[in-house]
Amino acid sequence: MPMNKTIRDLSIIFFSTVALTLLVWIPHILRLSFYGLNFSEGFNTIYRNFDGINYIVISKSLYNKEVILSLPQNLAHTYYAAHFPFYSILILVFSPILGFLKSMLFVSVISTVAAAAAFYYLVRDFKLTSQPLWLSLVFLVLPARWLIVHSVGSAEPTFIFLTIAAIYFFLKFEERKNYLDITLAGMFGLLAQWTRPPGILLFIAFGIYFIWKSYNRNIAKFIGQTVQTSFVHFPLILIPAGLLSIFFLYQVTYNDFFAYFHSGDNIHLAFPPYQVFNIDQFWVGDIWLEDIVYTFLLGLLAGIMLLKTEKYKILGIYVLTYVGASLFVAHRDISRYVLPVFPFALIAFEKVLTSREFKIVFAIIFLGIYLYAQNFIIQNVAPFPRPDLFN
Repeated sequence: MPMNKTIRDLSIIFFSTVALTLLVWIPHILRLSFYGLNFSEGFNTIYRNFDGINYIVISKSLYNKEVILSLPQNLAHTYYAAHFPFYSILILVFSPILGFLKSMLFVSVISTVAAAAAFYYLVRDFKLTSQPLWLSLVFLVLPARWLIVHSVGSAEPTFIFLTIAAIYFFLKFEERKNYLDITLAGMFGLLAQWTRPPGILLFIAFGIYFIWKSYNRNIAKFIGQTVQTSFVHFPLILIPAGLLSIFFLYQVTYNDFFAYFHSGDNIHLAFPPYQVFNIDQFWVGDIWLEDIVYTFLLGLLAGIMLLKTEKYKILGIYVLTYVGASLFVAHRDISRYVLPVFPFALIAFEKVLTSREFKIVFAIIFLGIYLYAQNFIIQNVAPFPRPDLFN
């Protein structure tokens, strides 16, 4: 593809991300009131949205108990072990220039731009769609929960960028066998693991892919190919090494190697699966859960559809691994938990998403997505009445 077209497309992605973010922010900045929505709390609503300030606490304390307890928050210091550090580290890097609150949002926005650009390169370079720019713009809005997450302080944009980048370089390695590519896949996977706990699912998906690729009815060949594949893909060991390094960090800061598992009610895994449909689960408490059925349905369907493409089977394996793990999550906000698979779900359904009919429907439904996002953001505030105290 000509360089000038690539630059044009990336510029459109950048300005579209900024424009979309400002579209979400403006009613809060101007304290407007429309469609019955009240923005009188101003931009503090954006600052206070979950889980941004929690990551600022980590930026300021680096998990140090005394520092955490000195900050204007009322959570146990062990609570923060459920939040992995890389997003907080990025906030800390830019805080001397922007302050912690603006740095938090800056990292979210830049990570969203990076995620959309990585998605663009993925679908363009591997010819996963005939309309890479359009699909990348759809990526900024769908699913609707994603629009909310990348407009406030959140680790998901960073995590999704790093995940897409890891899979992109993994596919590049499979295509041209350049050892630098698999090294980059491992490095991006490491950073993804340092960003959010589900990063380990990336390594599990790669492992399943190796087993599938190496499988042969001749057991000797199977074992030999598995050993060879493991050696060639050795840099991917950086991902579980990243998880262990976080646990060692917790050993130093909390004097507890397994502090993540002792962080309170932050780990929402439950057995048997589908406990999200149990109203008595602490983070459920609701019977209006039909949307979760469709979320699981679309995720599983996307994974199976992607498996049909032999060359890019890793996409389907990752989606099914992630959604499969999410079946054991007992939390009402399941749409947020499965956000990392939706870029690949867009690829699975790209023929529909690039059709003329979808573009008409998308234009009609966009206002509904926007209002849903604003209604959610207004209500999804953490109990920090003075976010400026965290700056």
